[in-house]
Amino acid sequence: MSEVVKNRPRYGVMRLIDATGYRLPLAGVVSILHRISGMLMFLLLPFILFLLDKSLTSEVSFAELQAFTSGIFVKLVILALIWAFLHHFCAGVRHLIMDLHYGLDKHTARKSAASVLTVSVALAALVGLKLFGVF
Repeated sequence: MSEVVKNRPRYGVMRLIDATGYRLPLAGVVSILHRISGMLMFLLLPFILFLLDKSLTSEVSFAELQAFTSGIFVKLVILALIWAFLHHFCAGVRHLIMDLHYGLDKHTARKSAASVLTVSVALAALVGLKLFGVF
């Protein structure tokens, strides 16, 4: 009666590598991206404050800031920050609407998640085109 089963699965213990086998619904992807975008904005806050300080100190520092932000890498970082803000804002509005108990069924939640992704990427692309001087 006291036989110990050695190869039985352990429930409740999940490693990060186990999470790669799951296929999340679109609403889950939007939720995770909402958390990632919030973390990205928080981590880039010193960079944002540095840019604000440089732009407001003097005319010379503003000219230095223009030269600094003309690089492609800095523009990509700024574009990532813009996407993070736009996605976080759109997903936050979606979550607030869901807090009012609208759009909780599966079909509507999927449509609202798809609209959040579409709107945030489209707005970020539009701002990115302006940032890189297309128009």
